[in-house]
Amino acid sequence: MRRKLVLAAVGAALASIAVAAATAVGATTKPNPGLATLAKINHIVVIYEENHSFDNLYGGWEGVNGLSKAINAPKQVNQSGTAYSCLLQLDVNLTAPSPLSNSCTDTTVANAFTSHFVNGVFTIDSYLPSSATTCPAPGAFASNGFLNGTALAGGCTRDIVHRYYQEQYQIDNGKMDRYVTGSDAAGLTMGVYTTSSLPIYKYLHSSTAPKYAIDDNFFQGAFGGSFLNHQWLIAAAAPVWANAVNDGGANDLHSVVDGNGMPNNYPLYASPLGANVKDQQITASCNPGPGRSATPAFATCGDYAVNTTQPWYQPYSPGTADSRRLPPLTSPNIGDEMTAGKVSWAWYSGGWSNANGDVNGPGWTNGSTGKCTDPNVLSTATYPNCPDADFQFHHQPFNYYANLAPGTVARSDRLQDEVAFTNAVTASTKSCSLRQVSFIKPLGEENEHPGYASESAGSDHLVSLLSSIEGSACAKDTMVIVTYDEFGGQWDHVAPPGTVGGVPGAHDKWGPGTRIPALVVSPLLPAKFVVDHVEHDTTSILTTIEKRFNLKSLGTRDAGLASLSTAFYAKPPAT
Repeated sequence: MRRKLVLAAVGAALASIAVAAATAVGATTKPNPGLATLAKINHIVVIYEENHSFDNLYGGWEGVNGLSKAINAPKQVNQSGTAYSCLLQLDVNLTAPSPLSNSCTDTTVANAFTSHFVNGVFTIDSYLPSSATTCPAPGAFASNGFLNGTALAGGCTRDIVHRYYQEQYQIDNGKMDRYVTGSDAAGLTMGVYTTSSLPIYKYLHSSTAPKYAIDDNFFQGAFGGSFLNHQWLIAAAAPVWANAVNDGGANDLHSVVDGNGMPNNYPLYASPLGANVKDQQITASCNPGPGRSATPAFATCGDYAVNTTQPWYQPYSPGTADSRRLPPLTSPNIGDEMTAGKVSWAWYSGGWSNANGDVNGPGWTNGSTGKCTDPNVLSTATYPNCPDADFQFHHQPFNYYANLAPGTVARSDRLQDEVAFTNAVTASTKSCSLRQVSFIKPLGEENEHPGYASESAGSDHLVSLLSSIEGSACAKDTMVIVTYDEFGGQWDHVAPPGTVGGVPGAHDKWGPGTRIPALVVSPLLPAKFVVDHVEHDTTSILTTIEKRFNLKSLGTRDAGLASLSTAFYAKPPAT
């Protein structure tokens, strides 16, 4: 996708563009009266959920730029730019003529298809309520989901592709009209949930709920999926793969993209390069090895790990070859900054004790028999590393860094199980026992990720975390930030910064990408419910930590964005 970056027309270097863009449109150039309130915050808690766009979850929330503002959004178009008549569906619970009826015929593509859905937004839970038995047991997988009646309750859908180059194609330079075409799940990308039915909505509308803000101009930090956006959450940068092979052979992990910037073929997308595209872990090479097509000038190239990549250190997916694990990183991250600044912090991950082999640690559930005995353990696990079948190894960004390697004191202190966080909250009856900064990453079954997690169960877990903090001595001076790592392949109607017609704001060649949900919970907010319309992305979380604890910026993006303290002077929505 050709993004309109500052000075792009005169061919300035990408690094210069990024700096110029961030400086030109960065929100931090404006006074922020919320910083005085932020100074009163003593604990920042970041809860990092999974894979939903803003419209997909929060599009029906009152007072926000949601689905009511998307009426005139462009229809989804096919590869040639013609609007579809219908939405092709592949999830086994949404296909026609079975289990749903045919009501639409599409002849805009060579292979005509029928569907129950016209081209546009549809409500997922009208077809898959939380009671629908479509959720897999831990570790189970079906490419198009589990037919209702054959799995567990929760109303799960199939997963949707969410990768680096594909998202840029889907955004279509701000038209937001190729989510269906650039996806392995086709029409499912246009599904949304009934916002008012979500457990988090019900909790925040209860009489005992804390004050909260919704940020409705919050975008995922980088294009693509979970791995890259977790790295941007802590480092505001794409990790470099040291000494990456570039010979066109089996261990060359560079992607190969076609003239549209696409690295793959899908049900509604046929690459001009046919099977010669490659959708791999690293960006396309600037100088491709033998037998590989030249990389288009507009596509990001180099030795950057952008798609799901396993860490060098345990825990990593058992059996992953050394050649496919990212060499340990030594680049700076927010953990380094906080440690140097004597800010107490930790990353708390659901299932960490089991996965890391922390026998008898806070979250250890495998006993002391020398075997992995948890009923949900990954079938290929080897004691003492006993990860849950839905533990996501690439969701642990600090585990990629050399200064937190196994055996270090820093690792045992900073990388902990989510149970250690809940224990600290429970102990906070008279004074708060939390660290100054806490990152929380729920376990797979509780993180809301389509394909292996139930949205309702994940939202319930989020409510549990928020209510535990609210019921502790920590509530009075804690700022909780809730957001999602990325869009999960799902459509949103708001064009991100750096695209034609996009929201003004800091941007560079890495993103930001699709708009995602974000909440701020704090008693210091000005009203029970406010809406913050200031532009933010994932790196605004870094900005918030940096501003509160007087740390330097990690990069141009976090330096060019306002902190989330803008919520402290946001206003309630008009009634």
